[in-house]
Order: sequence, then structure tokens, then C-alpha cells
Amino acid sequence: MITLRPGTPGDVDALLRLVREFCEIDAHEYDARRIRAALVPLLASTQFGFVLVAEQDASLAGYAVLTWGYSLEIGGVEAVLDEFYVRDRGRGVGSAMIEESVRLARQFGVRRIFLETERPNTRVRRLYGRHGFTAEDSIWMSRIL
Repeated sequence: MITLRPGTPGDVDALLRLVREFCEIDAHEYDARRIRAALVPLLASTQFGFVLVAEQDASLAGYAVLTWGYSLEIGGVEAVLDEFYVRDRGRGVGSAMIEESVRLARQFGVRRIFLETERPNTRVRRLYGRHGFTAEDSIWMSRIL
């Protein structure tokens, strides 16, 4: 049985293992020190957002990270689904995590959730589409500071 719950400071080491798995699958750089520094404040309070974890048999099986932003266009708080990873796919855990993330975001007054997918990952876009997410014409650009 899977239990969804907010992440806690005690989850940091287990989350780092899951983040490493996610980075390996998506070919992202994994820097444990940098990720820990960003993860610890999210687990300590909801000032910057929250971490939702999926727990199965006393170990973590997935996580979602939502972080806050603010938009005049949308009229208030928005969130970015910054990371989303489920170890054992195809069993409904991802769908449950998306719905719980949306429910929690509404409780925090979030008016819109953004997310990013890799261009070739059509499978995950279908998953998000089933939960009401739509592709937009805008193109995100970034600059590392």
C-alpha cells in the first residue's frame, strides 16, 4: 500500500537517493551537496514550497517538489512542479501524487501550476494531460546565476 504525505527533514537521505535515480534516468547532473542545500529548507517549512512523498513498506517510492512563484498575469500565487519521480511506474502512484499535489497547492492558494518535460518524453506528457495540464505556446528561457 502506498501512503502519500508531506516530506519531513528525516526524509532527506532517502530523498537524495531518489533524486539520484531521477537524475540518472533523465541524464541530469547530480550534485548531492547542492541538492541537499535546496531540499533541506523545503522539508523544514512551506516558505518556498513543499515536498510530497510516496511511502511504501516504510521506504520512499517517489516524490514531487512544488515551489512557489507569484504572477500578476494569473492574479497571485503560482507553483512549479519542479521535480516529479516515481520509482515503480504504471501502478497509479504517479496519478495519485499529481492529484494530491494539486489538492495541496489549492490549500496554499495556488492559482496555476507549471511544469516542464523533456521534449522526447511524450509518455509523461500524456500522464500530465490526463490530469488537466495542457501545453502552452510560451517558451521558457533560463539563466543560471
